Amino acid sequence: MISAVDADSIYKIPALLHDQMLDGIVCHKLNILAKAANLSVWTNLIDALEHPQHEVNVAFVGKYVDLTESYKSLTEALIHAGIHTRSKIKIHYIDSEDIETNGTAGLGGMDAILVPGGFGKRGTEGKIAAIRYAREHKVPYLGICLGMQLATIEFSRHVAGLAGANSTEFDPDTPHPVVALITEWLDREGRVERRDANSNLGGTMRLGAQRCPVKAGTLAAKIYGSEVNERHRHRYEVNNVYVPKLEAAGMVISARTPTEDLPEMMELSAELHPWFFGVQFHPEFTSNPRTGHPLFIAYVQAALARKGKL
Repeated sequence: MISAVDADSIYKIPALLHDQMLDGIVCHKLNILAKAANLSVWTNLIDALEHPQHEVNVAFVGKYVDLTESYKSLTEALIHAGIHTRSKIKIHYIDSEDIETNGTAGLGGMDAILVPGGFGKRGTEGKIAAIRYAREHKVPYLGICLGMQLATIEFSRHVAGLAGANSTEFDPDTPHPVVALITEWLDREGRVERRDANSNLGGTMRLGAQRCPVKAGTLAAKIYGSEVNERHRHRYEVNNVYVPKLEAAGMVISARTPTEDLPEMMELSAELHPWFFGVQFHPEFTSNPRTGHPLFIAYVQAALARKGKL
């Protein structure tokens, strides 16, 4: 009999099953000769999880915050980063529609602000207000997928002087479509595949991993090195027509796709912000508790630096 023991953390389960010799039983039944298990990585991981030296308050600004499981992989990536920085990550779920109604006062006291991915117009202005707060108050900011697109919109409106800038996903008639659909794309055979707002939703998405070079001397290069290879799931892209104006105002496009030349990562220059970063991909999909993820670890370290703990 092997007991499925209740645990207060999923990361304790490997040791609980090992204590009942489940791994040895399975190897014996399958006639597998294996070395004795070494769970020291898991032991150290649990120790770091249960004995943090710091605490970081992260404002998680989304519109599905009543259903926090919607963001499970992302919140776990933050916990992984907490393990590898000896930090307890306190995630404060903030409804972006509440910000639209009540303002950004709820962001006071936060050590970092994160805007995750998502689809649809509802709650986007609240997210943009949170991004503006992060930029103006120099709070470490991480925008993922939609969070990068909204950071581009916020910067366009309030720094680059592009009044009314928006995504065509939310306002098809915006005077400055700084985020828009890619209307032509090469398929796997190299043929031009035409896509527009009426196309099948799945057919217009950029999906899967894509390897991209990283611009030297950037925050992205400090985090990732010379290249990045992360997974995507999105339809809209930062509009290259506006990139020169955004760069002139202090935005840095720190990675581009090698074939389509699409902005993959953006950040603000050090003169404008100590740690403001957006990615078009989903890095949470490649995080794991044993090693963490360099982007989330850097994000938590930036929050600790703001607290004066590093």
